[in-house]
Amino acid sequence: MPENQTNAEVPNPANVDKKCFAQHVHQALPEGGLFAGHEWRVATEPFWLDQQQFKELENMGRVLLAFYQALNRLYRASVEGKQPEWIAHWLELGKPEQVIQWQRSSRFKSAVPQVIRPDLLLTEDGFRLTELDSVPGGIGLTAWLQQIYSDFYPEIVGGASGMLEGFASIFGQSPHATIVFSEEAETYQPEMEWVARAWNQKGTEPEISVKSPGWDSDQLKTGTAVYRFFEMFDWKNMPEASRLWERAMNRELTVTPPPKTFLEEKMGMALFWNGRLQDFWIQELGRGFVRRLKEWIPYTWVVDPTPMPPHAAIPELNLTNWEDLKSLSQKERRFALKISGFSESAWGSRGVYIGSDLSSEEWSDAVDQALKGFRDTPYILQRFQNTALTPMRWWDFQNDRERVQSGRVRLCPYYFVKGRGDQAEASWAGAMATICPADKKIIHGMSEAVLSPAAVAPNSSQ
Repeated sequence: MPENQTNAEVPNPANVDKKCFAQHVHQALPEGGLFAGHEWRVATEPFWLDQQQFKELENMGRVLLAFYQALNRLYRASVEGKQPEWIAHWLELGKPEQVIQWQRSSRFKSAVPQVIRPDLLLTEDGFRLTELDSVPGGIGLTAWLQQIYSDFYPEIVGGASGMLEGFASIFGQSPHATIVFSEEAETYQPEMEWVARAWNQKGTEPEISVKSPGWDSDQLKTGTAVYRFFEMFDWKNMPEASRLWERAMNRELTVTPPPKTFLEEKMGMALFWNGRLQDFWIQELGRGFVRRLKEWIPYTWVVDPTPMPPHAAIPELNLTNWEDLKSLSQKERRFALKISGFSESAWGSRGVYIGSDLSSEEWSDAVDQALKGFRDTPYILQRFQNTALTPMRWWDFQNDRERVQSGRVRLCPYYFVKGRGDQAEASWAGAMATICPADKKIIHGMSEAVLSPAAVAPNSSQ
């Protein structure tokens, strides 16, 4: 669908003055913005979900929480010799000994992330989960969009304050909460400062503060609940992080997400599909949850260069050697090659190679890089997902008119976990859609992207 398509060709269920609304959004943007140096196109309406999509997303949180809990048990069972040793070996590749000690600590035995954000691609066959992020950006941006769009659209998922309330809920009964950043993650600091201000204006506990890179763990009050806004690979660049985990293990602070690199690895999706572990997943999750996860998660492999016996083949690929990936034709290379985790290149659009978009030489280089880096920075291979093209309205301020962009959609619902262990519950608080132009294969925040909070379409079919 061309960008200059007329409005009438896209359903418009809400009776809203679009120019007035776009100006309302633009004028409400906090001074300095919500992302350092980040711009996007202003959507003139929410991203509409039908009732079936809404119910699927509403139930997704408890399935993903259960998956995290099961993955956590799988790792510990492997460490303890109750599951194959190669599982923990894979998940600990390239990790410093100190980090391994933290994640094996009994202090964090059952701890899992309390913010869960899947990256969902919208395909002709439904949602496809290509990444599961336990330290996600976009919390503040989604909360702000939710608040602003609710002034005109009451159908917004989570209402005006669902994201703020959901985020505050992860800190339990602690009266003080602090968000700490690394230099790598400080791009997201403005949006989390907005979250802290917006929440504190309510005058309700916890009081939330934000600490810039270089924060001192010893300055945090005993009993403070800490949200670490940095991934574990950043530990080597942060001398203050060691003291944070020391205080957490001494029960002076509570910190989420826990210091578990394997819960930040895309490799968990490959373990889910591993044929030798199917009985484990069914036993831990039940057949219903396993079935749902297989509908959502594309088939995923760990690119392990360990030689195989001559009679063996890589499941689903029918290749006897990972080197054979390089000989596939461009049409056959419907795969995404991704760094699994614990790397500055493992988030955003970095460290992702789409086989069908690369030349033979570029694809061969990417495969070589994955094979050579296995012991330090493992890669996964995932079936590439064809996304549906979806029209989305946005306001062109330069030409003072509404336009329609037909694009590829990444939907990011946010689930916040209250409680611990068997008492933990994941609640859906809101979602943000990123609609990128049709010629972009990797969907992420960009100036050409339209950003919009999700809402339930009025009178949508069951």
